[in-house]
Amino acid sequence: MIALAADIKPSDKFRALTAAGDWLRALSGWRRTVAGFLAGAFSALAFAPFGMFPALLLAYAVLVVLLDGAFADARRFRAAALAGWSFGFGQFLAGLYWVGYAFTVDAAAHAWQIPFVAVLLPGGLAIFTALACTISVWFWPHGSARIFYFAVVYGIAEWLRGHVLTGFPWNLAAYGWGALPGVMQSTSVIGAYGLTLLTLLLGASMAKFAGRRPGSWRLPVTLVSLFVLLWVGGEARLALVSSPPVPGVHIRLVQPNISQAEKYPLKYRLRNWFRLIDLSKAPARTTPTIIVWPEAAPPFFLGAAPEALGEIAAMTPPGRVLMTGTPRAKANADGKFVYFNSFLIFSGGKIIGTYDKSHLVPFGEYLPFPRLLHVLGLSKLVEMPDGWAAGTGPRTLPVPGAPKVDPLICYEIIFPGAVIGAERPGWIVNVTDDSWFGPSTGPYQHLLMARMRAIEEGLPVVRDANTGISAFIDPLGRVLAQLPLGRMGFLDGNLPTALPPTIYARLGDDGFFLLIAFCLLCSFATRQKTNTRRADMLS
Repeated sequence: MIALAADIKPSDKFRALTAAGDWLRALSGWRRTVAGFLAGAFSALAFAPFGMFPALLLAYAVLVVLLDGAFADARRFRAAALAGWSFGFGQFLAGLYWVGYAFTVDAAAHAWQIPFVAVLLPGGLAIFTALACTISVWFWPHGSARIFYFAVVYGIAEWLRGHVLTGFPWNLAAYGWGALPGVMQSTSVIGAYGLTLLTLLLGASMAKFAGRRPGSWRLPVTLVSLFVLLWVGGEARLALVSSPPVPGVHIRLVQPNISQAEKYPLKYRLRNWFRLIDLSKAPARTTPTIIVWPEAAPPFFLGAAPEALGEIAAMTPPGRVLMTGTPRAKANADGKFVYFNSFLIFSGGKIIGTYDKSHLVPFGEYLPFPRLLHVLGLSKLVEMPDGWAAGTGPRTLPVPGAPKVDPLICYEIIFPGAVIGAERPGWIVNVTDDSWFGPSTGPYQHLLMARMRAIEEGLPVVRDANTGISAFIDPLGRVLAQLPLGRMGFLDGNLPTALPPTIYARLGDDGFFLLIAFCLLCSFATRQKTNTRRADMLS
């Protein structure tokens, strides 16, 4: 009896945290749902451009405590699902609010869809969180075992979110460490999903401080120590590893800063075209050998504009290259056209490389569940007469006078482990048009994910965005130079040398699944230890 009394007596040091935990566990019904939503929305402060990673850790701790309360609920599965869904809905609503900007470009046609998208996208993504929380409570063990188990189930749900229905792995927990590049270096070994799992584990362990068991500090302190080691090791890597420029490769990124509303109207087309040409021809200390234009940069189909092709030929004599994103039309055998969001490489006035975007943007280039959503009157933002077609996936293209390149268009850069084709390139070029999302947090989050891909693959990333943020990123994820959001101009720079293939580049998500297995073993071991301790105290 004395041992049991000592076991439930809260430490004076953590009395306030224990009281807060008791209050959260006691919440039920709509109060628990609101608390989950607020915690999820608060967690979004961890993502770019804010970088407040403690917000993410605290939010996960709150979610675990809410699930403790849901486990004691008479309808535990319903309670856990609502708590998880509300948490995910709050996180995705706050973190992805910028998607609504795209529907204001053609407000007359699409603005009415904003409320639907504001619910459908974050609400749909939150289903993965709800599923994770429901499964967690189904086997909810006591003590530290539940922390490991929660992290495993939630981590798998996040991996599924990045793969199911083409996937949308935006704002994974790993991106909460954008303010600490040293911690981000761990993704060169375990990838974004591995760092996501460790972040979930660290945040969930903070719920131990709101418990009543002695020694509740041990697990979170151990995990904090682990992250300190990751940070120190990452900072050492940043200090010791260099990436000198590739000799003879000088790149110019053209950022025309053309708003989406002014991109295609007939009265702006010539202005937009000559802005690209003028920025490309502007004097430089070192003549660029490669000029990069952003996604869908030409304001018309290049195949239907011989004068434009003549301008490009004049800009690309032998030894000089233009890379540009552009829509491309291809006729089928039946005479119908199929349209691609493409990337072309010009040299010597000729097209020497073509890549077609394979990951199409939901609601932008394709409509999920089209039959259902068409009934509601919803449509894609960018309509083509016969629809957009998807390419076959990442591929490596040769570049005269430079290492081979792997082109990625728009949000294709956000998919861990899916950005490189069969042949390893010397660099990645990411062309995008974030003007759809206005002066929001979206472009900053997009840039951070490009940095993470550079670290994972050990490859430099050259990012060219219509309205910004254009940047040169070295293979350790450091931004060497950038043009800020909303500025017209060009950015000249050298191409950093690629590193040898990282562990993640060789093994992919194997490290993530090994961590999953390790955490399951820890959950089982700590559960057995807890059961043994209880038996000893009751004997």
